[in-house]
Amino acid sequence: MPYSSTKASFLSDDFLLHNEYAKTLYHQYAKDLPIIDYHNHLPPAEINANKSFENISKVWLAGDHYKWRAMRTFGINEKFITGDASDAEKFTNWAKTVPFTLRNPLYHWTHLELKRYFGFDELLSEANASEVYQHCNSLLQQDSFSTRGLLKQMKVEVVCSTDDPIDSLDQHVSFHKKDSELGMYPAFRPDKAYGVENPTFYLNYLNQLGGTTGIEINSFEKLVEALSERIDYFHERGCRLSDHGLEQLYFFEENDFSIDSIFKQVQSGKTLSTQEVNFFKYTTLLALCKMYHAKGWVQQFHLGALRNTNERSLQILGPDTGFDSIGDFSQAKAMGAFFNKLNLDDQLTKTAIYNNNPGDNEIFATMIGNFNDGSIKGKIQFGSGWWYLDQKDGMEKQLNALSNMGLVSCFIGMLTDSRSFLSFPRHEYFRRILCNLFGQDVANGELPWDEKWLGGIISDICYNNAKQYFDFSPNNIQV
Repeated sequence: MPYSSTKASFLSDDFLLHNEYAKTLYHQYAKDLPIIDYHNHLPPAEINANKSFENISKVWLAGDHYKWRAMRTFGINEKFITGDASDAEKFTNWAKTVPFTLRNPLYHWTHLELKRYFGFDELLSEANASEVYQHCNSLLQQDSFSTRGLLKQMKVEVVCSTDDPIDSLDQHVSFHKKDSELGMYPAFRPDKAYGVENPTFYLNYLNQLGGTTGIEINSFEKLVEALSERIDYFHERGCRLSDHGLEQLYFFEENDFSIDSIFKQVQSGKTLSTQEVNFFKYTTLLALCKMYHAKGWVQQFHLGALRNTNERSLQILGPDTGFDSIGDFSQAKAMGAFFNKLNLDDQLTKTAIYNNNPGDNEIFATMIGNFNDGSIKGKIQFGSGWWYLDQKDGMEKQLNALSNMGLVSCFIGMLTDSRSFLSFPRHEYFRRILCNLFGQDVANGELPWDEKWLGGIISDICYNNAKQYFDFSPNNIQV
């Protein structure tokens, strides 16, 4: 039968729920819970301004490198992806691509998002692209489809943005002064503060950081002082977590290199060796992590992505445009030594580690158990399936590894890690997959059918554990 735009029956109320146990767990214990999205890349200014979008292409396609990769693979010219084609043309080309994304999570996400936000219950294709474009654009003019309206539709309780140390956080402070049911909090992302692999870029960043703090950063000691000042600044404005995007964590003995000598080389514009770069990252991260511990923050490490592999496209389009992949970096030994270094002095704060290579799932799942110390429930977390792994197979493998090697009952659940205001049905996707795993175990006789007990565990993973783990409160904002 040819592809049809008839009602998408695969998105029934029981989508991904394969038995009655799974259906009960989802519909009674997961479906209606609020969302705590503790890591995303949404622009705070757009939330604060309660921005409305002119059309669906601007809210749905702009910035979404998942869709861009699929369109390039399907043979769509870059003009209709990131180029100067009209928004209507870009949407039509995405609609043309969608039927051929089957078995990619984009197929599920696309139709979930159209159904949940816009009530569109058919299959998107080139044939109905114009109809869908006009239908969605009409709804986007309503108040309930502004940025905060979209978040409210999905029962989002908390969003955490991703913010550079030099960010003013004015948008967060302004938003906090408004009477809103939504909590918006910053997250400290200091990747540029140790990005010494590009000396010219790094020196420019140090000038910016120095200008922001009023500190002349002419030594590594002054760099740490400036970062400490910004951590204090973020903390006063409600920040309670940091995030880092790295290929891997690093570990060195303290006398392997001289950090002061390396800093002077950077100041002179000299290109460092790979080991010198990694030592600088390690030493800076170690100092940062000790400061996070002092503040009681959660630290997050997103590990394993191989970035910017296509240099020609990077030069034309810039980073984060769809040319990154899973990396095969060594993770276990240095990660264990890094955490151990902090733990020796009791300076290892609450930590979440995210894996981008499915071959490392068991490494991450066992690593967290090495440093849980009984001080709090699930102090060290194996984070949800991230980036290439935030799809059905990736989520199931992460959940199974965590179940087999640790306590999935202590898991803090899903996040979007997205730049799109229409991405929040990914929490529903995760919740359905989670409930189906538990329901299948019951059906197989591998778990007892104690509905209230299992339902409570599901609710914990979807909401309660994160609520308890993170210190999100309007009272944390002191300005």
